[in-house]
Amino acid sequence: MIGMVYLVGAGPGDPELITLKGMECIRNADVIVYDRLVNPILLEERKDNCKLIYVGKCPKHHVKPQEEINEILFQEAKAGNNVVRLKGGDPYVFGRGGEEGEYLYSRNIPFEVVPGITSAIGGLAYAGIPITHRSISRSFHVITGHLKNQDEDLDWETLASIDGTMVFLMGVSNLRMISQNLINNGKDPNTPVAIVNWATTSNQKTIEGTLSDIYQIALKENIKSPSLIVIGDVVNFKTSLDFYSKKPLLGKNIVITRGTTQRSDTINKLRKLGANAISMPTIEIKEIKPNNELDEAIKNIDKYTYLVFTSINGVNIFFKRILELGCDLRRLANVKVAAIGSSTAKTIKEYGINVDFMPKEYVGESLVEELKSRVSETDRILIPRAKAGRPFIVAELSKICKVDEVKTYETITSREDNQYIIDSLKELDSYYILFSSPSTFTNFKKIAGQDAEDILKKSKIISIGPVTSKTIQEQGHPIYKQAREYNFDGIVEILLEE
Repeated sequence: MIGMVYLVGAGPGDPELITLKGMECIRNADVIVYDRLVNPILLEERKDNCKLIYVGKCPKHHVKPQEEINEILFQEAKAGNNVVRLKGGDPYVFGRGGEEGEYLYSRNIPFEVVPGITSAIGGLAYAGIPITHRSISRSFHVITGHLKNQDEDLDWETLASIDGTMVFLMGVSNLRMISQNLINNGKDPNTPVAIVNWATTSNQKTIEGTLSDIYQIALKENIKSPSLIVIGDVVNFKTSLDFYSKKPLLGKNIVITRGTTQRSDTINKLRKLGANAISMPTIEIKEIKPNNELDEAIKNIDKYTYLVFTSINGVNIFFKRILELGCDLRRLANVKVAAIGSSTAKTIKEYGINVDFMPKEYVGESLVEELKSRVSETDRILIPRAKAGRPFIVAELSKICKVDEVKTYETITSREDNQYIIDSLKELDSYYILFSSPSTFTNFKKIAGQDAEDILKKSKIISIGPVTSKTIQEQGHPIYKQAREYNFDGIVEILLEE
């Protein structure tokens, strides 16, 4: 059976600018053939067994020529796969989507096009430049700055006479020629010009000038591809309409290494602040099943006076099992509930249970110190937690009263394919890496392999707390900063102070 090919526009860079249909295609794909300008966050939406094929193109350097890309689409579809050709911007706006469609048509492969927001419009909007504006620009013209043959030339006389907005895509390498040809053909040298580099991403940078000086300004600012060149009076609206550059973490590359199921809230929070939040899950949570020890503790919950949770995972697994067993939550009425950390306490409250006790510092030492004044030898404590949890809490509290530790889950190395993340980190000059537990750090080193040391050397390591910091430092890596409040809100606070 022949598969289907979807030519999908991923938008200009911000992953939230993809269409609903485009996202649905990604989630259902057997194979994704993707470009350099596609935000890696979109690839995280793929299903587990989806095959990734990178065909990125840089100026004067193509990982794979267009002819080979066409053939990849044909062969993958011929094999019966549901194929997504994921392209930056819109497939039909200088994206060679038409060529790919023609190739598939000639070989009887069915395909659909899913339009995307072109950078010519979306990229300008994020720079505070409207592509049209009443009484200022009543038309716009999108022009390729990179011609198929170097011998070809544009009709510069006609372009110079245009009264609307001109946007050149892929033209930064020809900026001097573009400016000079427009001036030579009668365009006012004082016409406003802006260049938007890495539009709608956290690395977005905009420079302004005029036709007469924009080339020198671009040289000074070291502006390179990918960039948009916009020419026209609409550039003057940037001061009043620029919203994106005000985001506090704009330009910061931040790697999140926490578990697959825990990362979305953190990533969304950082992204809304303007950061380039790079998700690299290093751990997975594997629930221990069957768990007769946990079932027995739940059935005899009345004998406990304290219930202590050290993590969100421990909370979710415990309460999920309570509900599966049909246990009435009112049986917890006489059990005092303690939690390490505000996030853990918040998760407990989502199950309708208020936390009775939370230590001032979100570490085991603080919990033990403060519980010592509350419990006596007649108390009995239940601690559902990770298989590899530190023995400190159980050992210290056992000196006072009876403690039952029930292991409900284990932390294992993430099985996600992170190679494309590792490759992208090699290309960045600097970034922060957030480690939320010792296991996120040790598993990061396993996953990154021989690249781990180089990646860590050029990164700023931010740790969630002293236990994590100790593990990192013992392996010879300095901590750039440690959160004062030992949770992700504390980490975000550190980043905002930067």
